[in-house]
Amino acid sequence: MNYVADVGALARKDVLLELRSRDTLPAMLLFVLSSFVVFHFVLPSGTDRLAAQGLLWVAIVFTALLALARAFAAEREQALLDGLVLATRDPSAIWLGKALSVLVFLGLAEVVALPVFAVFFGRVEGRTIAAVALADLGIAAVGTLLAGMAVASRARELLLPLLFLPLVIPLVIGGVGASVAGHPASYLGLLALYDAIFGLVAWASFAYVVTE
Repeated sequence: MNYVADVGALARKDVLLELRSRDTLPAMLLFVLSSFVVFHFVLPSGTDRLAAQGLLWVAIVFTALLALARAFAAEREQALLDGLVLATRDPSAIWLGKALSVLVFLGLAEVVALPVFAVFFGRVEGRTIAAVALADLGIAAVGTLLAGMAVASRARELLLPLLFLPLVIPLVIGGVGASVAGHPASYLGLLALYDAIFGLVAWASFAYVVTE
């Protein structure tokens, strides 16, 4: 129960800070909506479904990077990360709380972005929504771990994308495949397997990351 309380407190703190400061979510919304508008006018009319889905997933990944870049901003700016580690009973609670807040921000951005995508590029099917939900779990799990690794680096703005983008390629493949393939179950299974494996790896290794 203490672990759950720590996770809830950390996630709630990040969400409340965002509601007060409005630093992350407006930037995410502006980026993803601007991307769709630009793609809509740049691409030729009648662009096929595969290309459109590829654009959706590229936009989701780069929008997530905005959230991850700010995941540890408050702790970094006020040098509170060491205190946060000492205050929690289990350092992995920091990872889970941060991942949950990132997941909330992604979900809120996509609640707006997916209807806009449907207006510009055609309706969004249920299997695409399921793929996005599964991909969000993997993005939050892996991205939060990598954001914790990059937070102490002077080149964190460069290091985070370099680490993050190669690791989410399977999510993009699974997401596009689930959206356009005739039988999406195997691609949804790939996303679920990715979430399980990398979620466990991130949970188990985060304590080592923040104590080094």
